[in-house]
Amino acid sequence: MSLSITDVITRLFCPPAHQSFGTGWLIANRLALLTLAALVTVAAWALVLWGLGISPLVGKSPVNVVRFWLGWCGAAEARQTIVENLGTTLWHALIGFVAGMSVALATAVLFTLYRPAERALMPVAMLLRTFPLVALTPLIVMAFGRGASGVAVIGAIVVFFPTLVTVTIGLRSASPRALDLVRAYGGNRMTGLIKVGLPSAVPAIFASARIAIPGAVTGAMVAEWLATGNGLGSHILRLVHAFRYEELWAATAAITLIVVLIYALVSVAEAMVLGRLSLDSDD
Repeated sequence: MSLSITDVITRLFCPPAHQSFGTGWLIANRLALLTLAALVTVAAWALVLWGLGISPLVGKSPVNVVRFWLGWCGAAEARQTIVENLGTTLWHALIGFVAGMSVALATAVLFTLYRPAERALMPVAMLLRTFPLVALTPLIVMAFGRGASGVAVIGAIVVFFPTLVTVTIGLRSASPRALDLVRAYGGNRMTGLIKVGLPSAVPAIFASARIAIPGAVTGAMVAEWLATGNGLGSHILRLVHAFRYEELWAATAAITLIVVLIYALVSVAEAMVLGRLSLDSDD
């Protein structure tokens, strides 16, 4: 079957909900949307600098950032410093992401299996969510220190709350008929959760992961700014004080690009898994 250019673009960006094009089309759709979002972001970046008349000494354009990273203006040592601090920030973000997702998944399972626990703990969790992270960070540092434990707690706080709510809703979206069938064959609530609840919650888990990725990076940079004194969060603060704006914009663009790439990888993995689950259900 031959497809026109219009058909390809339509299927990439607006695939019909009633028709499945397979895992390949799902992956292409996610990548196409992310590419479009990246292009729009770069265009908006340049337009905002131009429209607001921001001084070139302060506001650096995408061209300036590309020149910096390609080495057209030297600054090899500055690039190396950014890369080293970037690696530290990604490690801190990974610690917070894993800690937050793990605790949130375990808590969501507890809430699903034991409803009184949700009624008792969810209001407390929502109350804690209202406190600004910047205000909580000094208390966390006093309790857990400035090392990996403190970073894990700060990152986990950012990741935990949206993941908990999303995954809890996903676990409860399981088909009542499928759960009744499990019980009819002698299964208990845990069996129903494993056989029906968790597969039904896969889209919610991936959605939570996509939401948690930028949150984990934000939490890591806040921890570096207020607690550890290393990583990109602390380095960006030093760049601001030193008026090294080209390095500042380059560092910000680098962490943003990496977050987008990780988000894209999770989206591709989600498309593959959901496509596989769809094929299994069709079988």
